[in-house]
Amino acid sequence: MARSDDWQRMVRGESYCSLAPDLLQQRELIRQRSAQFNRAPSKGHLKRLFEQFESVGEQCFIEAGLFVDYGSQMTLGRAVYINAHCVFLDSAPIRIDDEVLIGPAAQFYTAQHALDAEARAKGLMWAEPIHIKTRAWIGGGAIILPGITIGVGAVVAAGSVVTRDVADGALVKGNPAR
Repeated sequence: MARSDDWQRMVRGESYCSLAPDLLQQRELIRQRSAQFNRAPSKGHLKRLFEQFESVGEQCFIEAGLFVDYGSQMTLGRAVYINAHCVFLDSAPIRIDDEVLIGPAAQFYTAQHALDAEARAKGLMWAEPIHIKTRAWIGGGAIILPGITIGVGAVVAAGSVVTRDVADGALVKGNPAR
């Protein structure tokens, strides 16, 4: 399928209109696949969901209750575990490396909306990638904001809001996470 200028701008991290027809179509497709999986979490439905992702390593598992914005910008390494009711707004790439554990209801936001109300009403936005490195652990209910990298083996405590990069091996907690 040919992709619009807005799609191309989105994947380059530039300002784009989220209301472009191909963006709406991709969001609808991933919502249908997610809904199938969430209603009846089977290996077949998970495989169909994974087909929409950029790439998925072996031994990845997702619990039901998943919400994904596009899927096409999601990369999962080997042995990633995603617990129930997680949200991935992947307007920019969300890269999750090997052996990452993600607690229930964790949220990953790459999307940034315009501060100007008129621009926001027109659907103008941009996005910044998120990278979760090998063996990191994201606690339940944590929120990871746009442009964040979580280091190798780092731990984000449950309920934390991550506004800055997290160093390898660090433990962060709170709002904002420190």
